[in-house]
Amino acid sequence: MLKNKIAVIYGVSQSLGGAVAYEMANAGAKVFVTNHRLEPAEEVANQIRSNGGRAEAACVDALDAIAIQSHLDEVTKKAGRIDISFNLIGIPVKQNIPLINMNVDDFVNPVTQAMKTHFLTATAGGRIMTKQGSGIILTLTATPGGIGYPGVGGFGPVCASIENFSRNLACELGPSGVRVVNLRSGGSPDSRPFKEAVLAGVEGMEVVLRKLKSDTMMKDLPLMKDIASTSVFIASDFARSITGVTIDVTAGTTAALNYRTTVF
Repeated sequence: MLKNKIAVIYGVSQSLGGAVAYEMANAGAKVFVTNHRLEPAEEVANQIRSNGGRAEAACVDALDAIAIQSHLDEVTKKAGRIDISFNLIGIPVKQNIPLINMNVDDFVNPVTQAMKTHFLTATAGGRIMTKQGSGIILTLTATPGGIGYPGVGGFGPVCASIENFSRNLACELGPSGVRVVNLRSGGSPDSRPFKEAVLAGVEGMEVVLRKLKSDTMMKDLPLMKDIASTSVFIASDFARSITGVTIDVTAGTTAALNYRTTVF
């Protein structure tokens, strides 16, 4: 589905960024994987190459405009183009604190960081894609981008901001043949943050996961592969008419909370 496509993925490690890189490489893309530390990106690139895929790793601070542009210049010099850009870097967010008790910096800082990195990577990639006349910029949010959710601190505004930015950028880049699409996940229980919390014995994590599943229509959560597979389809030519929207991969959570639903 992505034969000979060139993908740049930010925030790659052995979690969702890595899962997306694996799926895109399996679909035929050459992936340029980055992280603010080289080792996690190199580990993913090595595994892709060992499976017969094409991948290169680089150390890129996705909050640094010069570092982003320098890397994209290197990619275009090597590959001649950029077809896919996907920012998946992690943003620290304080949660499980009522908003009325939260420090203003703890609330605002995640929004500032998220918008900075997405603006820098998306606009840098968009400038290249506009000249090409093609390409897609992908972003990722979660359930609080679509519905009210208690205890998420600044994460809700982060998701809403990214989704709004994605739509607006799609409007501006569409006439140049460039698509912008956001994916909304319900949180993947096999992703590193959830797995580490469970392994560390964080109090209440099993309860949290059960609650998240019970809030979905399908009484389950999307795995990393579900998100990665969706990103492959959206980045492919099969989805060439899809832009300016959020694709919901939350197992139905943002259509409505379903904790009262029972099987009939």
